[in-house]
Amino acid sequence: MNFVEILKVIVLGIVEGFTEWLPISSTGHMILVDEIIHLNQPSDFKNMFLVVIQLGAIMAVVVLYFDKLNPFSRGKKPAQKQAALVLWSKIVLACIPAAVIGFLVDDILEEYLMNGYVVAATLIIYGVLFLVIENRNQYKSFEVRKTADISYQTALSIGLFQLLALVPGTSRSGATILGAMILGCSRAASAEFSFFLGIPIMFGASFLKIIKYGLNFTGSQIFYLLLGMVIAFVVSVYAIRFLMEYIRHHDFKFFGYYRIILGAVVFIYFIVTALVG
Repeated sequence: MNFVEILKVIVLGIVEGFTEWLPISSTGHMILVDEIIHLNQPSDFKNMFLVVIQLGAIMAVVVLYFDKLNPFSRGKKPAQKQAALVLWSKIVLACIPAAVIGFLVDDILEEYLMNGYVVAATLIIYGVLFLVIENRNQYKSFEVRKTADISYQTALSIGLFQLLALVPGTSRSGATILGAMILGCSRAASAEFSFFLGIPIMFGASFLKIIKYGLNFTGSQIFYLLLGMVIAFVVSVYAIRFLMEYIRHHDFKFFGYYRIILGAVVFIYFIVTALVG
């Protein structure tokens, strides 16, 4: 087991945990960080690792929102159990577009779009969109204040926005939060529903990667995967709490500026690297 590789996995786990829930693209950051630190593993394992590590992040949502999402809690009244089941039906409905299209185009996306230039471009584009949408919403009163108030039609529409996140660098949370706000959802409702959508999507994406690549890896590689997931889980707990507290008092403009600056830096980095190489 390589100590340097363990440090790289820890870094990737931290990056995944922070960026999965903030609208700044976890996949994009993971690709960029790996370009810099170079996880020294076969491509099959690396491709599987960069997706399956998200299971650690998604477990943070399950733990933090377990009571709200659990329709079988003995302490809940019948109406509360019914509300949880209705919420799950909306989550599943919203995930259908990305699940179907993602399954069909996964190999194409992996082959042609998993690179720094695409990530840089989408970071900038959606950064600008965040600024535009937040400027539009500056004096707007949101019609949907809570996730329970999201209709089936709105849930499906948010799911269609989630398709945009199939392109690396877009950010699944970014696309769904933007879409939800465009559709009249408050920042808190948009972020929370985005968290919930991640549960079936990430479990499904991880399952597909495991089916595709299997788990025929060395003991060290399995350890790296589990370590990355644990780190991602712990960091995600803090990232989710931070975001929900942050948007109580602020809008998403900071993340828009961050995306634009990072995208520009990434473009410069890859251009310089190409010229030097």
